Amino acid sequence: MTGKNVTLRLLDKADREILKLPRPVKGAIYDFQHKFKTNPDSAGLRLKQLQGHDKLYSARVNDEYRALLLRLADDNWLIVSVKHRKDVYAHLDRLTYSVNRVTGGIEYVDLQVVQEEVLSPAPPRSTAPAESARPAEPAAPEPLFANWSEQQLTDLGVAPSLIPVVAALTTEDQLLGLVEYAPQLSGEVLLALYDGKEYDDVLEQVTAPVAAPEPVDPEDFRAAVERPATIVTTTDDALREALEGEDFGRWKVFLHPTQAKLVTRDYSGPARVGGGPGTGKTIVALHRVKHLVEQLPAGRNKPILLTTYNKNLAADLRSRLLALGGEALLSRVEISHVDQLALRTVREAEPGNRKRIVDEAQAVREWRSLLDELGEDGWDAEFLHDEWTQVILGQAVTSRTDYFRARRAGRGRTVSRAERAEIWQLAERFTQRLDRLGIQTWDQVAERAAQLEAERARRIQAIDRQREEAGGFDNVHVADGSGGWLRYRYRHIVVDEAQDLRPAHWKMLRAMTAPDRNDLFLVGDTHQRIYKNQVTLGSLGINIRGRSSKLSLSYRTTRQILRSALNVLGDETYDDLDGSTETLAGYRSVLSGAVPDLHRLSDWQDEREAIAVLIESWGQVPHEQIAIAVPTNQMASEVAYALAQHGIRALEIGPDGPRGDSGVHIGTMFRFKGLEYQRMIIAGVTDGLMPRASVQQRRTTDPARYRLEMQRARSLLFVAATRARDSLDVFWHGEPSPFLKELIKVRPPVAA
Repeated sequence: MTGKNVTLRLLDKADREILKLPRPVKGAIYDFQHKFKTNPDSAGLRLKQLQGHDKLYSARVNDEYRALLLRLADDNWLIVSVKHRKDVYAHLDRLTYSVNRVTGGIEYVDLQVVQEEVLSPAPPRSTAPAESARPAEPAAPEPLFANWSEQQLTDLGVAPSLIPVVAALTTEDQLLGLVEYAPQLSGEVLLALYDGKEYDDVLEQVTAPVAAPEPVDPEDFRAAVERPATIVTTTDDALREALEGEDFGRWKVFLHPTQAKLVTRDYSGPARVGGGPGTGKTIVALHRVKHLVEQLPAGRNKPILLTTYNKNLAADLRSRLLALGGEALLSRVEISHVDQLALRTVREAEPGNRKRIVDEAQAVREWRSLLDELGEDGWDAEFLHDEWTQVILGQAVTSRTDYFRARRAGRGRTVSRAERAEIWQLAERFTQRLDRLGIQTWDQVAERAAQLEAERARRIQAIDRQREEAGGFDNVHVADGSGGWLRYRYRHIVVDEAQDLRPAHWKMLRAMTAPDRNDLFLVGDTHQRIYKNQVTLGSLGINIRGRSSKLSLSYRTTRQILRSALNVLGDETYDDLDGSTETLAGYRSVLSGAVPDLHRLSDWQDEREAIAVLIESWGQVPHEQIAIAVPTNQMASEVAYALAQHGIRALEIGPDGPRGDSGVHIGTMFRFKGLEYQRMIIAGVTDGLMPRASVQQRRTTDPARYRLEMQRARSLLFVAATRARDSLDVFWHGEPSPFLKELIKVRPPVAA
């Protein structure tokens, strides 16, 4: 057999096994895969079928190690394990491989390893005492999965070869050990059942999303390896990425079946992917971009836009996309944060517009100045700013009459017709004030960009109609005045962190691409909305009904931290960006770690000192893998000063990310969106700071606004908590935040 058309793949989990091997062995594996694909029958590889197996073979990696391979067809091979040669032949009858009847994917289990590593060996028997002296034997522990039958577990997708092992599990440690070695679906199912989920919920939330759409032939391994449930890699470069041990290296190669389906699906229109923190939404967005680029005809233009809500995240997307596909992939994709895109659109159409842009905080200060100058004390500056941005600008209201008719859903307090007249007059004065000062807000820029793009889209549609009426011929008289032909700016648009975009952003993006198959692909989680931009996409011309999916498996946060973070959300309800509700039902993790620690201190100074002492106790943990989130910028500076007194360098996170290379990252909770850390500290989680005292004051004066701002504050704390990978510590002084109420019930604070 020549190696000209030999396919060699690596099964997921085999790469984790290889990562534990000595570095020289990993280098030998790179050489092995190249030699094998060149000529599997080379004498140096010593390829041979293992006794008692019709598909399992061994091949020489080096003098000490052997690769175990499944022969799927004559020229189609799958690496399922790499073992020391002394371990390959000892328990051949304990090596099992099969096609899962639920998912249709290939699963490999070494039952001997599972037995040795998971189920503790029985202690050696000592000489039995006399019958009269024998103590009463303790009752045998109850098996963890005694309430589920073998058939039920199999129907949920647990590998049949593991059923006897599952039946013998009696402790959580044994279960977590099994998850390390079990096929992915088996581990997810068992953890979900152990966490108390009902059988039907596990079937719907865990099993159904990865079930094969067609009947599965358990003997057809060649078909099985092509299904998303068989997570593999094929190319030399991809194998190297997987074995480098860096998280994103694995993401570039291995996708969960639910993620892989979303990446390659052909949608009839706009589609949305939701899911909790750490479920890989951004990874899906990046792979989606790569998939769309691969479908493009050859060219040098950039017909795909990848966008998100701020500059820092856009820079991260660029670096990850470069890692995923190199310069060739980047050369076909425009990457821009959405405000930058809006500003470029406005300046392209209005080159004379050079007004300075101010942020929301400055805009609210200008509102206060205006009210002071007018002697108006009956209106709140923040309320007026939100009314102007969300209702007047958000709905492109251009006249007092239109404002009287404008919808104010979700705005809290109702306003009378007379009050609307006052608000409209104040809004007009406010825009005049901004013009006089030569400044504009990002909301104004976004709304102007949306108007410009909508007009451009209307002109394109008019040209298309005239072309149809002319029997397909172009009319040169309706060409763009610049001399070029009008086209939509992009063929496909992919949006990350979709929950934080303004209505004007959505109107602009909708107009930038033709309504067509796979036009808009959005990923985001409304539970992580940290700004006030609540939208209903359908009302903005983006119909995602029937094309909404959800990821539910967290790859970042441990089960213990996840439970605590979900407690922070309480019983709040969240929207799905289209007028219905969104839940985190099925949100889960297969990672395990320590329960978060809660720390009550007497005052803010003691809190800062305790944080510094805690970080000192962590010893060799790299400081850039430690983060501290606080409610205000002032508190961030004070924590940084306290750490400096202990010789701990701190880096404050600004709008563009950390200001430096090494040190503990410190910033407000807003700054941590999209980031993750080995150890996370949330400080100052005190009533009056989280949420702010001003929010509590609205409880009776403006109940609807109070509810929205409380929800936003909960989301902010939820985002901060779910940045943690290994550990989470929450500090407060005085009265704890009401958001910690449930956590404190189940986890009392540690001693100060």
